[in-house]
Amino acid sequence: MKRFIYILSLLLLYFIFICISILWAQSYPTRPIQLIIPLDPGSALDTVGRSFADELSKILKTPIIAINKPGASTTIGTNFVVTSKKDGYTILYANSSAVVYAKASHPEIVPYDPVKDLEPLGFHCFFPSCFLVKENSIFKTFPELIEFAKKNPGSVRVSTLGYGSLPHFNLEIIQSLTGVQFTMIPFKGAGVELPALLGGHVDASFMAFSIVAQHVKKGILRIILSSKKINEYPNAPTITEFGYKQDLLTPWCALFSPAGIPEEVKQILIPAIEKTVKNPELSAKIEKLGFISEYKSPIELKQLMVKQYKIAQALAIKMGMGE
Repeated sequence: MKRFIYILSLLLLYFIFICISILWAQSYPTRPIQLIIPLDPGSALDTVGRSFADELSKILKTPIIAINKPGASTTIGTNFVVTSKKDGYTILYANSSAVVYAKASHPEIVPYDPVKDLEPLGFHCFFPSCFLVKENSIFKTFPELIEFAKKNPGSVRVSTLGYGSLPHFNLEIIQSLTGVQFTMIPFKGAGVELPALLGGHVDASFMAFSIVAQHVKKGILRIILSSKKINEYPNAPTITEFGYKQDLLTPWCALFSPAGIPEEVKQILIPAIEKTVKNPELSAKIEKLGFISEYKSPIELKQLMVKQYKIAQALAIKMGMGE
């Protein structure tokens, strides 16, 4: 009899738990959701993240409040989400630096494990990274630049966003594939890197297409290599078009929550995020800014994270960084 009562009690508790979960899920969200953007206001990530928040709020029928938490190579804002309450009311709009490259290049400053501590919710977009020269440069094509660099080791000055940045990784990939040696000139931001290229203080630069698009359209800069095909510039080549076997790394944006949010919340958030990404008006809007909208499921997003982290970690060790 006691055993029967015990089993009946367990079944009753289970039933109550299921009912509460269903009711809770049906009521989510009941208040505004924070969308944490780990870069400064006005950055490319911020611009696209806020556009995303506007559309997602329409689908979820609740305010999505975009909040900037920049600092420490995007890790401050990301860690804020990792350590936040696991209730679905704090989510992260991150770039690949926050969840791949910061950890690979500077593990000592990253207090979280992106794969274990973050729950992938959906992939939003790529933003191609371009290898650029001035229009009047002596290098008209990527092969011409490589040929010159082989004959004159270290003479070609290439700017990046600093040690451990994604452009730094791409520069290392190019050097590894071609056997050339560039002189890297690190900058703290595109705001100073772009004028250096325009002023002729460096020979070439790695920058996001969204940052240089207007200068390319005006014929001031020329793309000699792109990490991913750009619809607007189909003649801008990728490195594999020259016969190399490895692609360059392309920055991207995606959404995450702290690991461990309720399954019922994910069942609401994930379809809403997919619907937002696939919204044709939002896609057209961000593609005008130089981004490439492309939905990937949480599983596909996690696979991409793991794959790129392995590549970045190996490169970081080769560059004397990481562990």
